[in-house]
Amino acid sequence: MFVYSVKTSKSKIAVLIIAIIAIIVAVVTVIGKSDSPAAANPTVNLKAENAEQRAAFLSQFGWKFSQDPVEVTEIIIPSDFSLGYSEYAEMNKAAGFDLEPYKGMRAKRWTYDILNYPSYEDKTGYVQANILVCNGIVIGGDICSLEQNGFVHSFEFPTQSAPTTAANAKQ
Repeated sequence: MFVYSVKTSKSKIAVLIIAIIAIIVAVVTVIGKSDSPAAANPTVNLKAENAEQRAAFLSQFGWKFSQDPVEVTEIIIPSDFSLGYSEYAEMNKAAGFDLEPYKGMRAKRWTYDILNYPSYEDKTGYVQANILVCNGIVIGGDICSLEQNGFVHSFEFPTQSAPTTAANAKQ
């Protein structure tokens, strides 16, 4: 059996306790912070590991869409955002999706035909949803028109027909 004794003062114990509390607060802060959009909007379900979860993701915004994706492709989020991609990233960031932490990473883009876009209900193939998925979590995406002077916006269901956005004005 070993016995170890330490002679210390109350001030040293107080400093030790303060240091331990500071470390605990730092760890909790780092763990509480997340690079995922779930941290920005905890009410939005971001799971996208399978078809049912991707369907649930789009449905929570009110979208009706083709059950089978039009396209599934692997993409690489650019390491350096060009002007166009910077605007896309800003649109996503405003919607609670930060693409910055995913620069240079591989993701999958799932594309679905939207069936209930206002003023496009009877036109199939004109409006699509793109969901960017990394490690089974939605990290971004958009709703877009395939028309020549189309539109691009976040997943929120529009309150009126085809929105006028900065992206539209530039095309």
